[in-house]
Amino acid sequence: MAKKDAIKIVSEFVIITVVSFLAAAAIYFFMIPSKVVVGTVSALAMVLANFVPLSVSAITLIINLVLLGLGFWLIGMEFGAKTVYTTIIVPVALGVYEILFPNVKSLTNDPLIDILCYTLIAGMSIAIMFSLNASSGGLDILAKIMNKYLKIEFGRASAIAGLLVAMTSVFCYDTKTIVLSLLSTYFGGLIIDYFIFGLNIKRRVCIMSDKSEEIIDFILKELHSGATLYDAVGAYEKKHRCEILTIVNKQEYRLLMNFIKKVDPNAFVTVYSVSEVRYRPKTI
Repeated sequence: MAKKDAIKIVSEFVIITVVSFLAAAAIYFFMIPSKVVVGTVSALAMVLANFVPLSVSAITLIINLVLLGLGFWLIGMEFGAKTVYTTIIVPVALGVYEILFPNVKSLTNDPLIDILCYTLIAGMSIAIMFSLNASSGGLDILAKIMNKYLKIEFGRASAIAGLLVAMTSVFCYDTKTIVLSLLSTYFGGLIIDYFIFGLNIKRRVCIMSDKSEEIIDFILKELHSGATLYDAVGAYEKKHRCEILTIVNKQEYRLLMNFIKKVDPNAFVTVYSVSEVRYRPKTI
């Protein structure tokens, strides 16, 4: 292994460790004091801690290890080292907080604000893990099992698993907390999706215009972006025209649309949202 690759791997695991401690902090300082059962393994552990003489961190670790074992048994060796690491390090981080800050109480004295803080911090943490090709493990493993054996789409399986965990709040808490748990699980999933995909949204813009050369020149020289050209044929007039396809970010999209309105108000433009763009860089 090259020295550069080794440094990259070590730095990624350092980042994952820091982010795992951040996610554990969100659980320990916000979710647990709020008593709101957001659909996670830690939330399930919080419920079970009312019946089992173990700490939340210990129960979380046990559940994660059981799920990890089931994953390897039922799915195979597709779980990467990063997922195995985060599955273990998050409950370990929880245990550290339990030792350093015993008998933690709500920092805001408001369950709604607590769970909002938890969702935002956890969402950012999971997004960073996702960007490093890591998973928080836990219910993701259960969702993969459901996907393989019950043929449920992975995103839907994750939502079902989360809602089932949230429903366990009926065994310990009042109606208000139960409703808040279900709503928090649903909206928490949306917020996490936003952190993972929404911040990277780009626009796929398709343009047909009589001023195509000017538009192409603007994309290449002013936006410093790329474009793909297609020969399009109109079904009615059978006329050949140039279709311009380009991918731009939000700021570039605004500049491009202002330019098109200026040079050709009659241009035909279609726009699509793109959550991810991958390309292979050119090598010399």
